[in-house]
Parts: sequence; C-alpha cells; structure tokens
Amino acid sequence: MAKDYLHESISFKVKKVARYARLYGSSRTLAKIRGQVHMSESEAIQGAIWRNPACRKPDHPARGVAIVGSGNFAYTVIAYYLKGHAKHFLRAALDVNLARACSLCRDYGGCYATTQLEDILQDKQIKLVYIASNHASHAEYAIACLDAGKDVHIEKPQAVSWEQLDRLISAQKRNSGRLVFLGYNRPRSRHFAKVLQTLHMESGPIMINWFIAGHEIPPDHWYFAEAEGGRVLGNLCHWTDLTLAMVGRENALPAAVVPVSAPGSPSDFCVGIQFADGSVAGITFSAKGHTFEGVREVLNVQKGNALISMTDFHRTRIDVMAKRHSFRTLFRDHGHKANILNSYQASRDRSPDRAVSAAYNRATAQLMLAVRSAIETGQRVTLNEHGTVGF
Repeated sequence: MAKDYLHESISFKVKKVARYARLYGSSRTLAKIRGQVHMSESEAIQGAIWRNPACRKPDHPARGVAIVGSGNFAYTVIAYYLKGHAKHFLRAALDVNLARACSLCRDYGGCYATTQLEDILQDKQIKLVYIASNHASHAEYAIACLDAGKDVHIEKPQAVSWEQLDRLISAQKRNSGRLVFLGYNRPRSRHFAKVLQTLHMESGPIMINWFIAGHEIPPDHWYFAEAEGGRVLGNLCHWTDLTLAMVGRENALPAAVVPVSAPGSPSDFCVGIQFADGSVAGITFSAKGHTFEGVREVLNVQKGNALISMTDFHRTRIDVMAKRHSFRTLFRDHGHKANILNSYQASRDRSPDRAVSAAYNRATAQLMLAVRSAIETGQRVTLNEHGTVGF
C-alpha cells in the first residue's frame, strides 16, 4: 500500500526520490511518482463507461488485457511492466472510481474505462484479467472471469475466507482450460531462486526466520474492515507463501500454527509454524512507523550445511561449509516484473505449466487463512491434510 507523499515537504520529496532511484532505478521511481498523482485523481466523469479518444490500434492482437482495480499497485506495477513489454497490451481498466480507471486507461493507452464488470466479461477480445481490487472482491471477480472464459491473474490474497476459497477452487477446476496466476511475486525473484536452489541440494528439515517491517497504516484503513482480512491477508501472506515454497507442499501438513500478538495491535505480531517434516518457521511482522525505503525484510535460513541470509531482496549471502557466495542486484528484485510478465506471456502461449495448479492455490491460501485464524483468536491452530482447521 502506498503512503500519500504529495503533501510532504520539498526536502522530504527530494530525499525520497533520490533514495528510490537508487533502490529501484529512475524509470520505476518515475512510475511511483506518477502513481501518487494518479491516486489523487478525482475528476467527475459522467456515466459508467469512458472511451479513450486517443486509443491507438484498438484491435491490435496484443490488446487482450483488462485490469480490474485501478489503484496504486495496478498503476505502478502491473500496467508499468506490461507497457514495457507490450505497448498495446491494455484493452480495459475497471474501478468503482471511474476517474481513477480513466487515469490508468489514458496513461497506458487503453481503449476504455468502466465501473461495470459485465463490460469486461462480455468483451471477447479480453483474454486475461489482472485483478487488483479490494481484497474481499478478488475471488468474486476471479470466479466471474473464469466462468466467462478468461484467464486470471489474482493479486494477493486470492480469497479472504474458507468458503470463498472453496468456491474459487471449484471455479478453477470446472474451467480447467483457463489459466490461473497468483500475485505472489517474490518467488520469482532472482534472490529467492538462489535460496531455493541451495535448499534443494541439502536434506532434512529447515529452520526459517523472517523479520518484516511494514508500513504503518491508520486504524480506519480499509485493510482493517472485517471483510478484507486485515494485515495477515493483506501483507503477511507474501511470507507464508514463501515459507511454504521453501518447505514444500508435500512436506507441510499437518502444520501447527502458534501466534504471539502485541496487545491491541492489529499490525504487530509473531507467528510460529511447525510443519510435518520437522521444519520450523518464525515470522515477525512489525508496523510501528513508516520505513523510508519501503517494506524491509530479512530472511535467515538453515538447512543441512547451508546457512542463508537475505536482506530486502537486494543482498543474499549463502554459506555451505567452507564455501561462501554473495549475490547482490543493482536494484531490489521482488520478482514483480517476472511474475507480471509470466502471466501475460503464459496466457498468450497457452502454457499451463507456467500457471498455478488448483492444489497449490488451495494449499498456500489454507496456510494463510490458518495463520490469520491463529493470530485473530490468539490460539494454536492445526491445519491438517484435509485442509480443515482445529484448535
């Protein structure tokens, strides 16, 4: 979630831009600046649909994408990377705020903006829908799009309840010819690829420790609405998904989840997870203030003879006995570009091996929901092979 920096002091803005350019590069930093302006868009526009008079080549074969939800992430990440890959990618943008959908559509050369999902469902030229709306709507939009014959890329979380997850998986199975992708981008980071490569060469259970410093958000933020799932489903799901990827779905269940939460704080908590193969993970999430460089995250892992440390998906150190390897990228690599473009290209190439299976979709969501249950109730939760939760 992006903080509004438009009203900060000039000196703060200059320092912020300089720091982000060093971390993400000048082009991505410029997109983030434009995103701040985009999020302030409030022009009154009549009707439920707006057609872009500047749209070029509306029937271009690459123009098969719709973006549902036109917020900061859709503008600065999804549309940004797709535009760099395929100039004429965008067919439609949707948002409940038509002005914001128009802003994304106009700036990225789309054909039309709308507030009505039905416009997208009935548009036969749209083959792939990126869903980046409010969390409670992700599964509902995905189900409707799958049933309309569209491939879907669902930003996290893919579901906010067990019942919603069941319906999403049923839709994925009954539309087996359609491809499903998830917005868990970090597994496609070059840093995480090196982590997994090292872990696969070692045997035995894993000891995993995450520390994440997230953004502070006000108590009236929409993340905290009961239907939206709070910060576990809005943020922590990234690291439960990464943890499952390291342990392996086949080694995970049954899993025991033990929470420790700061009294009265919905944004500060620790959770311990013990997996079936003896692997143990500890995840600490803290959001006590605003971090100047965005979300900060540190991973420490040991498996067999391998000891791994990764900081901010920017620097990774791997020690295996006497061998030491350090890896650093010029900019932070959270896997956004690789994940966004994988969905686009796999949909065009009809490559199901690059999509997410129903089994993995269910497993990673179940772990996320179990962690949420544990933190919200303050009780130990057991997630078993059948996907049910017991206290």
